[in-house]
Amino acid sequence: MPDDILVFAEHVGGKLSRAAWEVVAAGQQLALDLAVPVSCVILGHAISAPAAEAACAELQEVLALDSHYLAEYTSDSTTPALAEIIRSRKPRFVLFSHTYQVRDFAPKLAASFGCGLISDCLGYRRERGRVVFVRQVFQGKFYADVEFAGEPPWFVTFQAGAFREDAVRRGASPAQVTAASVTLDPTALRIKAGERFRAARQAVDLTQAEIIVAVGRGIKAPENLEMARQLAEALGAELGASRPICDSGWLPMDRQIGSSGQTVAPKLYIALGISGAIQHQVGMKGSKTVLAINKDKEAPIFEVATYGVVADLFEIVPALVEEIKKATGS
Repeated sequence: MPDDILVFAEHVGGKLSRAAWEVVAAGQQLALDLAVPVSCVILGHAISAPAAEAACAELQEVLALDSHYLAEYTSDSTTPALAEIIRSRKPRFVLFSHTYQVRDFAPKLAASFGCGLISDCLGYRRERGRVVFVRQVFQGKFYADVEFAGEPPWFVTFQAGAFREDAVRRGASPAQVTAASVTLDPTALRIKAGERFRAARQAVDLTQAEIIVAVGRGIKAPENLEMARQLAEALGAELGASRPICDSGWLPMDRQIGSSGQTVAPKLYIALGISGAIQHQVGMKGSKTVLAINKDKEAPIFEVATYGVVADLFEIVPALVEEIKKATGS
């Protein structure tokens, strides 16, 4: 099916990841704009559950490549498997989420075709019949417009939160699931999979949190973190922080949000005493709703906030916790 769009969907523990749904939403939107079909490819072993899950989306087809060589991720197995599928399908665009796994194999995959890869995109736009992709450069200080040159397939990765998983269109009936097959050479599989990497080593990965309470230097002292923890507990949220808080050792580094930390896209992001430097905004800009509380009315965080409260957080947060507890009966 030449000229279509192919989406690579990751899965963990028998379920599609949030990043997978986000890139499905990206594929659906691009396919709608270009008036072409969009299909999805899933790799792994015993993948009937995630394949069926993906089939609930409005897709032309779900390609399920099941092989015991793909039971654990390695670039040695993923790259040739995807390459064979792409050569047979001849898509115009191949879309990925900008995850650690994709960062590992996508450049190698694109290079094997002698084609371009535009990575870590925030979105795209149509311009005079062309598709222009937008990405950040210089730690988010500038935006770059990038286009592909040469013949497809063209490879694109989208940043977490660039598209929302709740924007995925569901099909009236399940999409067709097709069992794909490729030939993998066991002698070429030189890498042995180790322990799966997690962006956060603690109980919850911030990239998966739906509500985040993040603290900045306005919290003033480590003992004041308890106030933020109480708000997070009342909301069922996770606690995050700007870089100065983690550099000071007040919270572990895996709680840092920003260009040198995690990139998150929660439904609700509450910024307590965070000025909102561009490096921090890079990490939280995918948030659906942002509530900022800061006594500095000129703080940059208010430029990206959905709701801004110019006030002393030490007065606002305890009152907010009390009202939440009253509303929830806790």
